[in-house]
Amino acid sequence: MTPSRRLNLERLLNPRHVAVIGGREAETVAGECARIGYRGPVWPVNPRRESIGGHRCLRSVDDLPEPPDAAFVAVPREAAIDTVARLAAMGAGGAVCHTAGFAETGGEGARLEAALVEAAGDLALIGPNCYGFINYLDRAALWPFAHGGSCPGYGAAIVTQSGMLSSDLTMSQRSVPFAFMASIGNQSVVTLADCVDVFAGFRGVRAIGLHIEDIPDVAEFSVAVREAVGAGIPVVALKTGVSEIGARLTVSHTGALSGDDDLYQALFDRLGVIRVSTPAQLLETLKFLCVAGVPEGDRVAGLTCSGGAAAMLADYAQVVGLRFPPPSGRTAGRLAECLPHTATVSNPLDYTTPIWGMPEHVGAVFGTMFEDPFDIAVIVQDYPLEGLDESKDSYLSDARSFVAATRAAGIPAAVCSTLPENLDRATREMLITDGVAPMQGLREALDAIAGAVWHGRQRERMRREARAVGAQAGAAPPIGVGCAFGTEAEAGDRFEAEARAAAGAGVGVRAGAGAEVEAGAGVAARLAGTGPVTSVDEHRAKRWLHGVGIPIPAGCVTGARAAPEVAASIGFPVAVKLVNEHLPHKTEAGAVALGISSPAEVEAAVARIHAGVRRFDAGASADRFLVERMVGPPLAELLVGVRTDPRFGLAMTLASGGVLTELVADAVTILLPASRADLEEALGRLRMSRLLDGFRSAAPANRAVVVDALSRLASRLCREDNDVVEVEVNPLFVLTDRVCAVDALMRVRGE
Repeated sequence: MTPSRRLNLERLLNPRHVAVIGGREAETVAGECARIGYRGPVWPVNPRRESIGGHRCLRSVDDLPEPPDAAFVAVPREAAIDTVARLAAMGAGGAVCHTAGFAETGGEGARLEAALVEAAGDLALIGPNCYGFINYLDRAALWPFAHGGSCPGYGAAIVTQSGMLSSDLTMSQRSVPFAFMASIGNQSVVTLADCVDVFAGFRGVRAIGLHIEDIPDVAEFSVAVREAVGAGIPVVALKTGVSEIGARLTVSHTGALSGDDDLYQALFDRLGVIRVSTPAQLLETLKFLCVAGVPEGDRVAGLTCSGGAAAMLADYAQVVGLRFPPPSGRTAGRLAECLPHTATVSNPLDYTTPIWGMPEHVGAVFGTMFEDPFDIAVIVQDYPLEGLDESKDSYLSDARSFVAATRAAGIPAAVCSTLPENLDRATREMLITDGVAPMQGLREALDAIAGAVWHGRQRERMRREARAVGAQAGAAPPIGVGCAFGTEAEAGDRFEAEARAAAGAGVGVRAGAGAEVEAGAGVAARLAGTGPVTSVDEHRAKRWLHGVGIPIPAGCVTGARAAPEVAASIGFPVAVKLVNEHLPHKTEAGAVALGISSPAEVEAAVARIHAGVRRFDAGASADRFLVERMVGPPLAELLVGVRTDPRFGLAMTLASGGVLTELVADAVTILLPASRADLEEALGRLRMSRLLDGFRSAAPANRAVVVDALSRLASRLCREDNDVVEVEVNPLFVLTDRVCAVDALMRVRGE
């Protein structure tokens, strides 16, 4: 986004004057501006009407009294292009192009959208094929339908690629504080990343929510999100359109294990983006972040007036990784004095109904509970239906005691209903006024809290790494991680833009990140470009791995006649494999023999392999055999695959290797370049990682040796002279003090 377009986008989103151009939709927009309390002038443009929304119509855009900061365009496609061109020529700030029928329809629509983009120039154009935006903070609504939502002076900025979803979110009965709602449609000019960039700088925006169908420019998105996180604005994403596309060039298991959605997840993990799976979870997470904030840790104090609710809190907290530390000895003793004899001192704590609604008793219990150190406090309360209000005062009394106790303790707090509908609007708004998040649904609440805790850890990790690197470089403490995205030509400019943006937010980028961005982006762009992609046979692939510093079995390539003698010189037992770059999966072709113990067995194995490969594919038969000394048995088998994606760059997948690759879905994908800490954390997320700790009395593996191998591979592939499009080691044997690449596939760009 150019500086002039950024300024125009700020004008568009907080306009001094608004032009509405069209008929019925324009009239609705004028009405929505009135509904929200917009105080600036509204100028309708329609040559066939006298007035719209009580405002006198102008016959042409050229008749506008001055260039509008914001325009809503709802006219046919060709007329929309002309209108946008006129607005741009007169110096308008921006426009919402509600008109549909552009690139989303393909063919002629795509051509017309290109013309629309050219007509816009530096105009900040949202759309086409979109609803527009609502500014709840400054009260402006370029929105073609009735909208809901409220703002207590701060809130979440939500950006969607769906119009109807954005409208549905405004109508939710969850009291989410809204700062902005934006439906951006085709993103022909203003993108998701542009919105993140600008919204992070608006006063009153405490979190950003995104509905994502697609990210056209991953590098631009990464820079914008990193700036938002650096400015203390959490980002929450609802990603739809999940698929298992995989990389175009993949020939290995890696593509199947790491599809398109895994790359998005890796991106979100890198940037600290909280991922949610439903609109309700999106709203509840944003609500917690905006009202309660980001907790400093995962220690939760749970309060209920029901043993069942306490058990449900504890059960689901274990699933999402939250902790309920038991009261300390001193606190437990004092709680026992405050509680009825029927209560059991615990966390979550059921303080029982005998003291329910009695602030002198409940307040003492809550205050005593919070004498121990906690990072979050949650109380479960399901309020009665309207008309059954006899007991509501008791609920409210306990809620007020909870508010007072958490405020005194200085910790984020939430009142949570077991069922989403059991927290009425008046109570929700009262709690928000008191700075306590009204969370609807027990699981939704704990999911939201767990997401906020995870984000806090990611943000702190980024800052900690940045401070360490910044101290080494003698620079100001930076934040963020290097990314390998975009084209080679764009990488340098993007890094400079990233540095400028970060400096503007009071932060920097990790020392060395510029070189990583530029080199990694260049590698990804070149490898995803034109030219032949060649498969490399196993022997050559292993020699390359050996050069990287990853151990391989002792062995060599020979012909069938010399194979027995070569095997004897290497030492039995051995493995014998046919070598042919056109036979990547040798097991299926019968091209592998393992555990061979004598020259006679080698001779028989060679004959058997020849016969099997001829039956499988006569063209793949060859008189080249790789004879290797057998390695193992291992503590664990790991799959390590790196592939190139045209948008996400280089991605490394770690998974359970060997036969387990086909049997279990145990895989983690991270984007490269990556730090040792990133690689170690990814390795620890695998279920098979437990085997490395000495499962069932086995000796533990040296994890540092495993991470060393992964780090060497990642670093080599991120070099500018890298030609490897895809490499997979499966399995990488993990032994107590070393690793060994037992099998490998590789494809390279070029001959």
